[in-house]
Amino acid sequence: MTTDLNRRVREFHEYLDKMQALGRAVGLSHWDQSTGAPKGGVAGRSKFTGILAGMEFSMKISAQMKHFIDELGADRDILDELTRGLLRRCQRDYDAYAGIPPDEYGAFCELTARAEAAWEDAKHRSDYSLFKPFLSDIIAFKKRFVEYRGYDKRPYDALLDEFEPGMTVDQLDLFFGDVKGAVVPLLKRIIEARNKGGVKPVRTDFLSGVPRRRQLAVTRLVCEKLGYDFDRGLIAESEHPFSTSFGRNDCRITTHYLEENWLSSFFSVAHEAGHAIYEQNKRPDIQDTLMDDGVSCAIHESQSRFYENIVCRRREFWDYIYDDMKNALSPRLDGVGADELFAAANIVEPGPIRIEADEVTYPLHVLVRYELEKAVFEEGAGADDLPALWNEKYARYLGVAPKNDAEGILQDVHWSDGSFGYFPSYAVGSAYSAQFLAYMNREFDVGGAVANGGIQRLTGWLREHIHQYGGLRTPDELVRGIAGEGFDSKYYVDYLNGKYYSIYRL
Repeated sequence: MTTDLNRRVREFHEYLDKMQALGRAVGLSHWDQSTGAPKGGVAGRSKFTGILAGMEFSMKISAQMKHFIDELGADRDILDELTRGLLRRCQRDYDAYAGIPPDEYGAFCELTARAEAAWEDAKHRSDYSLFKPFLSDIIAFKKRFVEYRGYDKRPYDALLDEFEPGMTVDQLDLFFGDVKGAVVPLLKRIIEARNKGGVKPVRTDFLSGVPRRRQLAVTRLVCEKLGYDFDRGLIAESEHPFSTSFGRNDCRITTHYLEENWLSSFFSVAHEAGHAIYEQNKRPDIQDTLMDDGVSCAIHESQSRFYENIVCRRREFWDYIYDDMKNALSPRLDGVGADELFAAANIVEPGPIRIEADEVTYPLHVLVRYELEKAVFEEGAGADDLPALWNEKYARYLGVAPKNDAEGILQDVHWSDGSFGYFPSYAVGSAYSAQFLAYMNREFDVGGAVANGGIQRLTGWLREHIHQYGGLRTPDELVRGIAGEGFDSKYYVDYLNGKYYSIYRL
């Protein structure tokens, strides 16, 4: 590159450092508020979070950013890989958000900061009315943002694209059609087999009665077994488990402890550790840039679902971790074998709570949220309509009825921060994880590796093909780079049928 081009590239990177500093300040505020900041400070924190978010947003769509995009875009072919990736990300954000007024975006961020606190209070009280006004305002903001942004075919496409670039309603309708066509008959056969007495009852008495302090040791144990680096991360508590990253060297996770079921925190921390392991394994040369991030939400969820399900719900894992778990929970697991732990970890039972769901019913929980979000942004449904729609869809797809608002409409945090369009990433990510498992098994025996404590071999494969690139490659480039084919839901269908036909001897 010429001296002049080097100078312009350097100025671009310096500009992005300042923009990213604002983004990390907003992220730290969110982490603080979600993990124990004083409730009385919500209004003040929300105000200043909104100001910082508005400043960051202004930099994304500024005239200076447009100048960088145009000027460096002309020399795209001779730029280094990192700068090309940064330019692609900035171009995408500019095209998507340039029509949104920064002050309006700042007001939206202040609203969502207050809304999350209101959601948490409403969930504790199981009273949707406390959260409904915030949700109504958030929906109104998001509808305006969709119009500012524009869309080719359907308004919900614009929201999906924020989390999974290029994803559309048409594509997801086909995907959920395929998954529903496999899951519904599979679930029916499992329930029929159980009702006919063809399945041995699963013992669960040992899941309750484990105090929080004992579960703390268990969550640390599972993270260590999976390879989460505590020198670059930590575990905290929050109402809804989540992970957040401030670059590859600061990847934090949270969980929520239930004394009536220690497997709840076990799997939630395995899920969030999967997110964090992805973040911790990115290449050092993209550290602390916009590429020091996951490439998309579905790819990110593929990693969390991989560690949660592909690893931690398989029989070989329970054989491997059994002695350590027995010691950690002694005497609660006295008389309980690894086969009983495996069976308890894989119970298929329709229930009202998404994050507690088994692998078979899980995509139906996501389908409910997907259809509700389409109803809001394409069919005119509003905050008043959502509880009844929620309950009706749960009855239709899962045959269950939430007992109260906390168990129903208030169970997820996502709408409080305006993340409409995110939920499908969980199901698509689950499908990606099954596809990656199939590819991995072509190279080595995954079950054998897990049984021998070789989870690092799985992580090494994921690092080589996915983790290291951060945001440098698109989801399609990652998948095609492994096997020369794109995303295909058949791997997910085959995985669910293969595993659960075997477990339930169908």
